[in-house]
Parts: sequence; structure tokens; C-alpha cells
Amino acid sequence: MTAAADTAPPAARQRSHPLAWLVVAIPYAWLAFFFLVPFFIVLKISFSTSAIAQPPYTPIIDIFGGLGSIFSALREFTTDNYVFLTEDSLYWRSYLQSLEIAAISTFLTLLVGYPMAYGMARASRAWRPMLVMLVILPFWTSFLIRVYAWIGILKKEGLLNQFLLWIGVIHEPLTILNTNLAVYIGIVYSYLPFMVLPLYAALEKMDDTLLEAAQDLGCPPIQAFWKVTFPLSLPGVVAGCFLVFIPVTGEFVIPDLLGGTDTVMIGKTLWNEFFSNRDWPLASAVAVVLLLLLVVPIVVFQNQERKQQERES
Repeated sequence: MTAAADTAPPAARQRSHPLAWLVVAIPYAWLAFFFLVPFFIVLKISFSTSAIAQPPYTPIIDIFGGLGSIFSALREFTTDNYVFLTEDSLYWRSYLQSLEIAAISTFLTLLVGYPMAYGMARASRAWRPMLVMLVILPFWTSFLIRVYAWIGILKKEGLLNQFLLWIGVIHEPLTILNTNLAVYIGIVYSYLPFMVLPLYAALEKMDDTLLEAAQDLGCPPIQAFWKVTFPLSLPGVVAGCFLVFIPVTGEFVIPDLLGGTDTVMIGKTLWNEFFSNRDWPLASAVAVVLLLLLVVPIVVFQNQERKQQERES
């Protein structure tokens, strides 16, 4: 009996365990409660109409109203909020600029983060824990305080202009604050650890003998990097880009504090609709479209990756 159990395939042994379903059920229940339920609430509000009331919208579905509430909801169902998003240029410009800033910021973060992660992975094993701690050290300080600190650095009388004037690089202060450049600086600084850590995890477990074999076959170091190191680190690159691009697209604090009037990102627009205009149905429609813009490409990408892995196997 014992020999038969030991020779059984791992999948069969996993199915036979009585609590195997619990390992999967707990994270799925967590995801359903904290993601799906709020999403459906926001989706329901997006099909409502704005009203001068508390809350400031007319509910279309009463959970405790029975079937009569559902039939009445079908009559009050409206897509005017989604139609308005296509008619007002403010919203589609906010989406486009958010995607543009997120894409450029992700690329800049990758350019800065990859050499850092590569240096950490090549450092002595005794130094690696210290280097990882230095990367996550900014998280010990409030995110808002760290962004506010950049105001003192980037303003005309700030440390950066004073330093550039002192070394003679410039002759008058530069206007950096309240521009897109300041937004890029703040985003790269704030989200750099999210790029470095996945890259470090991928580079740290790479087999060094592969590089030695490439050198023995006459491959120059730069060519060995592009043919061996970088392809093996692609899972870390993809993970880091997702971890940066997704939250940056809906970023509100950094463009609000460091950006100017020309910096129109969807997170700031969403905040104004919720709290300034108090148009919850329209703000909910903005949030739903933003979620679809982020989730759909990720799902498509993951399906393509899964099909590619199945073909390779």
C-alpha cells in the first residue's frame, strides 16, 4: 500500500487530500469578497442616474426588493454615463494621457531598475540581503511624505536647482515642478522597488554556468547578455512592468502634487467626479472603463503565454 501510494502521480495524491480544496478556496473567496463584490457595486452605480440625495444617485436595484425591484431596474437601466464618456473630450484625453504617462514611466523605471537588479544579483551573497533592504527602505516612510519631499527638491528654489546653479550647469532656475517631467521623476522614484524586486528574483536564480558556456563558445559579454541573461530575466521584466504600469495608470497623488494643469490623468479626473462634482454614476463609469482597459489586455496576454507554453511543452 505504501509503495503504491509513493509511486502515485502527484496530481492523484493531491486530489486524494481532503483539505486540498481549502488551499484554493481561501484566496478565491478573498478575491471575490474584496474585488468582485466592490466591482459589481460600482458597476451597478454606473448604470444609475445622478440625484441630489444621499447617496447622490438613484439606485436601480434594491437587493431586498425581490423580483419587482429587478423588473423596475430594467426600466431605469441607462447607459447615458458611458455615452457621455465618448462625447466629452476630457475623459478620453485623460485615458490616453494616463496610458502614455504609464507606458513611458514603466519604460524609464525598467531602464533604471534593471541595472540595479543586475548589480544586486551579481553582488556577493553576504551583501544581497542588505541591498534588498535598501531597495525596500523607502516603504518605511509614508508615501505622501516622500512625494511631498520632491516638491522641495524640484521647485525653483529647491535643492536640485540650487545644486545645478552651484556647479555652474545652469545660470537660472529651471521650471521642473508642475510639469510632466516632475510626474515622471516622482513615479520612477516611487515605483522603482516594484520593478527592481521581480527583476532581482529572476536574475538571482539564474545559472551562472550558462554565461560561462557562452563565453567558452566565443560569445562576447554584451552578446551573451542579450542572448542568455535578458531572455532568462523576461519573466521578471514582465512582472515588474505589470506591477508598475497598472497602478501608475490610475495614479492620483503624484500627478496632483507634482503635475501641472496640463497633466490630466484619469485618477485625478475620477477623484474630481467623486468628491468635487459628486457625480457618482459618471465616476463609476469612468472606473469601470479604466478597469476594463487594464484587465482585458492582461487576460489576453496571459492566455497567449499559456498557449505558447503548451506549444513548447
